Amino acid sequence: MITVLAGGVGAARFLAGLVGVVDHGEITAVVNTGDDTVLHGLEVCPDLDTVTYTLAGAIDPERGWGLRGETWRALEALGRFTPHRPAHSTAGGTWFGLGDADLATHLYRTARRAEGATLTEVTAEITRAFDLGLTIVPMTDDRVSTRVTVVDPGTTAPVEVGFQEYFVGRRHGVPVTRVRFAGCVIARPSPTVLSALGGADVVVIAPSNPLVSIGPIRSIPAYEQLLQQRREQVVAISPIVGGAALKGPADRMLTELGHEASVVGVARLYAPVCATLVIDRVDEHLADAVRALGLRCVVTDTIMSSPDAASALARVTLVAGGGKGPWAA
Repeated sequence: MITVLAGGVGAARFLAGLVGVVDHGEITAVVNTGDDTVLHGLEVCPDLDTVTYTLAGAIDPERGWGLRGETWRALEALGRFTPHRPAHSTAGGTWFGLGDADLATHLYRTARRAEGATLTEVTAEITRAFDLGLTIVPMTDDRVSTRVTVVDPGTTAPVEVGFQEYFVGRRHGVPVTRVRFAGCVIARPSPTVLSALGGADVVVIAPSNPLVSIGPIRSIPAYEQLLQQRREQVVAISPIVGGAALKGPADRMLTELGHEASVVGVARLYAPVCATLVIDRVDEHLADAVRALGLRCVVTDTIMSSPDAASALARVTLVAGGGKGPWAA
């Protein structure tokens, strides 16, 4: 069995390559829910949906999120109310793009949650609706919220906001001084996740932001402890290539929070829970520095420019983690 710790776009692309290598029934994707938010009264799970839509072949290929062929009539119609809402109200906000077809997922999820279903149960239903054979599971059924302290232009006092307010509302263009995961200490670990981590032949940390995609998963004490115990079977793929993130603000966030925006900085963050780091060929000159931190280092092509490239990366990663199967030949 292969267990993958996943954020959004990068993890989704890796998983799309992995399903071309490993039988779908052998894969469990443990997905970050620290980014989840409530918009227009609807429960929105961006990383869960990005992974689901990507694996279903339904993702919008240009944006990397949302559904292919999306329309925006509901969002446009909401805009008529914006000038008329009270100053304190957030009703009818249009800053976060929810397409018309995408709304169906959130409507279904919210209705089922109101009926008492857990997020794990609803996610399984959505996965089946998209005809996916692998297991996609939220990191916990309890609320863990990624909170980001930022400094807005023209201000001196930092302000703490939800992750989506930073990432979408401020277009991740403001400095970050702190990240915390509200609710992580009291969040109950998912039995499905514990089983997936404990029973996996290989645990893969996908090429996701180490701080705000993988960090929320690790913030739940039981998972961090189990990852440390399984360290020899854990292999991570660096999301930093040549000192930069391929997508998103991971490189800037690392620097702003006092880490090194390089594969060495990633290695330091993952060293307690990961025995092997996969890095891109452009960073080969840093392989010895990674090894000096107590990790094995595997150098390969990590940029998933095509499905074949993603599958090739999956094969290398599984072998690096000690996995055995027909794909290892």
